[in-house]
Amino acid sequence: MDDLAGVLLDRAAPKRPGPLSASLTFGWRAVLKIKHVPEQLFDVTAFPVMMILMFTYLFGGALAGSPGEYLQYLLPGITVTSVVMITMYTGVAVNTDISKGVFDRFRTLAVWRPAPLVGSILGDLLRYLLASFTIVVVGLVLGFRPGGGFVGVVLGVAVLVAFSFAFSWVWTMFGLLMRSEKSVMGVSMMVMMPLTFLSNVYVEPATMPGWLQAFVEVNPITQLVQAVRSLMAGAADGSALLWTLAYGVGFVVVFGALTIRLYNRK
Repeated sequence: MDDLAGVLLDRAAPKRPGPLSASLTFGWRAVLKIKHVPEQLFDVTAFPVMMILMFTYLFGGALAGSPGEYLQYLLPGITVTSVVMITMYTGVAVNTDISKGVFDRFRTLAVWRPAPLVGSILGDLLRYLLASFTIVVVGLVLGFRPGGGFVGVVLGVAVLVAFSFAFSWVWTMFGLLMRSEKSVMGVSMMVMMPLTFLSNVYVEPATMPGWLQAFVEVNPITQLVQAVRSLMAGAADGSALLWTLAYGVGFVVVFGALTIRLYNRK
C-alpha cells in the first residue's frame, strides 16, 4: 500500500493548458457541433446562394441595366451581408449553452476563464469561410470577374473574416445578457437590418437623401463593404481599410471587455 501511495504521489500533476490551447480546444468543440448537426450549415450555404440569385436577377436590371453589371457591384456587398448576419448565431449558441448549464461546467475547469467564449467565436470562423467561399464560387459561375484576381478575393475575405471575429463579441455580450435565444435573435435582427440595408451593399449612397448619407457614411458595414469591394477590384481603399480596422479594434476592446466582465459575474 505504501509503495502504491508513493507511486501516485510522485506523479507530476498535468500542466495547466495555456489560453491559446484552451481556446482552440473549445473552438474544436464548436466545429464538432457542426459535424454532428450539419443542418447548421444551411445559413452559410443555401441562404447566401438564395440572396445572390434573388438580388441579382430581381433588381439587377432595374438598378444597373443588366444582372451582369449589377453582379460586379453586388457580390462583395452580399458576401459581407451574409457573413456578418451569421455572426449573430454566436450569441445564440452562447445563450443556449448557458441555459443548458454547459457553461457552469466549463467554469469549474482549470482553464483560462474566457476560453469557452473565445473558442466559440474561433469555431465560427469556419462558418464565415464557408459562406464566403460559397458566394464567390456562385458569383464566378454567374459571371463575376474580380479585377484584383485571386489575391484580391483572398485579401477581401481575410478582412471580412477578421472583422466578423471582432463583431461577434457584440452578439456574445447579448448572449450573456438576454434570457432566451429568441431574445438574442430578436435584438440581433433589430440591429442588423438597418446596418445592412442602410449601407452601400445594394446601391450607391449618392442616390440617397443627404440626411441618410450621413448615417451611411459612418456605418461600419459601409466601410467594410467598401474595403472588401476595393480589394476584390484590385484597388485597395486605404481610408475604408483604416476605418474597418478601427471599428474592429473598437468592438474587441469595448464589447470584448464587457463580455468578459459579464461572464465573470454571471
